[in-house]
Amino acid sequence: MNGSRRSNGVPSRPLPPGAGMTTGDVARRLGVAPTTLRSWDRRYGIGPAVRDDGRHRRWSPADVELLERMCALTARGVPPAEAARLAGESAAGPALPPPPRPPGRGAGVPAPRDPADGVPAGTVRGLRKAAVRLDSPLIDRLLAATVHAHGLTASWEGAMSPALRAIGRTWASSGDAAAERYVEAEHLLSWHISTTLRRSADMQETGGDHPVLLACLPGEMHTLALEALAATLAERGLPVRMFGAAVPLRALGEAVRRTGPRAVVLWSQTRPTADRAVLGLIRSTVRGIRGARTHPAVLAAGPGWARTAPSEGVHRPHSLAEALELVESAPYS
Repeated sequence: MNGSRRSNGVPSRPLPPGAGMTTGDVARRLGVAPTTLRSWDRRYGIGPAVRDDGRHRRWSPADVELLERMCALTARGVPPAEAARLAGESAAGPALPPPPRPPGRGAGVPAPRDPADGVPAGTVRGLRKAAVRLDSPLIDRLLAATVHAHGLTASWEGAMSPALRAIGRTWASSGDAAAERYVEAEHLLSWHISTTLRRSADMQETGGDHPVLLACLPGEMHTLALEALAATLAERGLPVRMFGAAVPLRALGEAVRRTGPRAVVLWSQTRPTADRAVLGLIRSTVRGIRGARTHPAVLAAGPGWARTAPSEGVHRPHSLAEALELVESAPYS
């Protein structure tokens, strides 16, 4: 699932004069969801200075500048809590201090790097070697340090997924006698990655309607990429419903009708599970009695869709970053 967020740079359009901007105006300006701004306000205190009648949010130019700094940091892979702290500190001075060392980091784990530098190739080699040795403590330390230094999105695309592919290539090229230990290594690393993703995201309910539904197609058992998307969406404050592997079609349609999601992400790892009929069914499914939302955005994610002809109204993300951008920009219809 590569794309870039519109918040990577500071907008050049001047702020309108007056009492301030509404949350919807600010969200459109920054290219993020309104629920993300409300979540940042509740969790990190990155909120408007003025509230009309104590209820309606009005964002001043200084408030928006603070948000722009936070967006620039999160776009570089800095976790939101750390980005909020750094953005707030930068308002009082020109220099941004480096992030602190993660607690309990063991020997042999590289120190945090600037997220702009990207995940070093040595991290992938380290994860692969630790997995082959079945060294669970080292895998955990490496994963924790990588997420701390680079954030969830960069860690998945630059370390976790490449390490799994590296073990898979070794497994495929090894003889029968050697293959089993690589199967064990792949399963062990997958389990630790899944655990790290769940630890790293604050999965508390963020409030509001229109969650993002994530599901594997019927017969599809590979969930790890969806777990990475679930973690990064939750980290950004978007409500998520993760249904996991091999979701029956009827259950998936019922979940769409009951929740009225802003987006539905359907994962296919292999061609036999990539069923275009499912895309059409979900695209045409409408919400039930509350009726606020009719049709969700539909994302066909995963390599299983590679040779499937595009469907009208269905997005095909090719990276985790692109999937995040598509979900956050999905309009309600």
